[in-house]
Parts: sequence; C-alpha cells; structure tokens
Amino acid sequence: MSTELAPPGSPSSPGTTTTGGTPDGAASPPRPARPSGGAVRSVLTGLAGAVVLVGVWWLVAAVVLTGVGPGEAAPIPTPPEVVAGWASDGWSFYARNFSVTLQEAAIGFLWGNGLALAAAALVLVAPRLEGAVMQLATLTYCIPIVAIGGLVVIILGAPPSGQPSPTAIFLAALSVFFTTVVGSLLGLKAADQAALDVVTVYGGSRFTQLVKVRVIAALPHILTALQIAVPAAFLGAILGEYFGKVDLGIGPAMINAQNTLDAARLWGLALASGAVAMVGYLLFGLVQRFVAPWSRGRAA
Repeated sequence: MSTELAPPGSPSSPGTTTTGGTPDGAASPPRPARPSGGAVRSVLTGLAGAVVLVGVWWLVAAVVLTGVGPGEAAPIPTPPEVVAGWASDGWSFYARNFSVTLQEAAIGFLWGNGLALAAAALVLVAPRLEGAVMQLATLTYCIPIVAIGGLVVIILGAPPSGQPSPTAIFLAALSVFFTTVVGSLLGLKAADQAALDVVTVYGGSRFTQLVKVRVIAALPHILTALQIAVPAAFLGAILGEYFGKVDLGIGPAMINAQNTLDAARLWGLALASGAVAMVGYLLFGLVQRFVAPWSRGRAA
C-alpha cells in the first residue's frame, strides 16, 4: 500500500514527522547552550590586571622610590625582594604567626555573626525591638576601634604566651556584627507575603514563619553578609593584636618588621594577609553558589 503525501500548505496527517524529526505538535528539544567565553575573558582580564599591577609596583620600587627610606632601607621593596623574604622567613614563620591570628578571627567570626543572626531573628519574632537592635548595630559600627581597643585591652587583659588574644577576638566580632545584622534583616524581610499568609492561615506563629519561610528567603542575603564578614573578621583580629599584650600573630610580626625597617618582610606579611582574606572570601562565595543556587538564577 502506498502512502500519500499531503499537499503543500495542508496540515500533516497524524503520525507524520516534521523536518527536524519530531512528531507533529511536539516542541523541538532545546539546543544545548554554547559555553560562553565571558568567564574565560574575566579570568584573562584579571590576570592581565595583576601583571600590570606587579609591573607598576616593580617600576616604582626600582626607579621612583629607590633610596627614599631612612638609611639604606627602601620603603617599597621590589617583587623579587618580597619573594626572597618569603623564602628566607620560611613556612614555619608564617604558619606560626598566621595560626594564632586565624584562630582569633575564626572565634570572633563565630561570636559576632552568631549574635548578629540571633538579634535579627529576635527582631522578626518581636518587631518592637527593631529600633533598639539597629541602634546597637549602628553603635558598634560607628565606634572607632582605636578608641575602644585600649579599653578592651585593660578589661580583658593579656593572653598566655602564644595563645589567641581576647582583644583581637572582641574586635573581630565587633567588625562583623553590623554587616550581618543589616544583611540578615533585609533578607528576612524579603520573604514572600503569600507564603507568610499561608502559615498564618494554618495557625502558625511568627516563629513558625521565621523557620519555615523567612530563613529560606533570607539565605542568599545571610551568606553574602557572612562572605563580607570573613575579611572583616581577619582585619579586626590583626588590629586587635596591634594594641599589644601579645607576642605571636600577624600584628606583632608586622610591628617587629616595622621597628627593624624590614620592608620586605612587612610587605610579605601584608600581601600574605590579603591573600588569606581573599581565599576566605572566595570560599564563602562557593558555599553560596552550592547552598543557594537560586540566588544566581540557577535551579537548585
């Protein structure tokens, strides 16, 4: 039996297939998206910027500011001098000092962010407390660390030799409190009103709304606030060590390098501190990418 073909312009008979091989009425499968070169261009741009920055640094150190420092000390060492300083000091020097400062930053990070998240949750359960909590957060942000650091040293005292400094922990916690409170409140208030109404209709309390709806809606904002808090806590810990009463850490190491006019070591410590803070920041960015993928427009 022969099969008749439909004339041009007439609807296809059932069972026939289109040119692309899909049945009539079925949607064509989406074409796989071609990988964009935006990420590659971004990486290459960052590498090119870093190369240019190192080149400018080298040129300024070797030509413009050579011999400017007191005596024979150069205020800005060249990149090879910093690398030589890293090799001379060795891994043990950096591990010994960074281990103490990282402990201080981690403890302060946990305390500061824990109290900030608890304060933001308390505001959602008891809205009348929002003014007091925001005033407290603003106060912690506006107080100069130089003014409060000396008082904290007197109150908390000096730690045992080689142990984390209570002052550094306090200032690390203080440095992250405001940012996390504000970010968490913004996220908790961004919950969908319809979902909140559903919880209310079924007899749920404000606490139920907080646990079932608001926390999920606020997760991207909270993770962003925690990401910003990582370098802030590290910086607060270093500043806390600068107030003295400690014999180990990034702060004392920088003070010793400054007193001995060892610019290469001072720059090496500063660059290593920046690298450690950046690694922590990027790690929290990866956490946000996997924990809350919808915040970047991807399916969970």
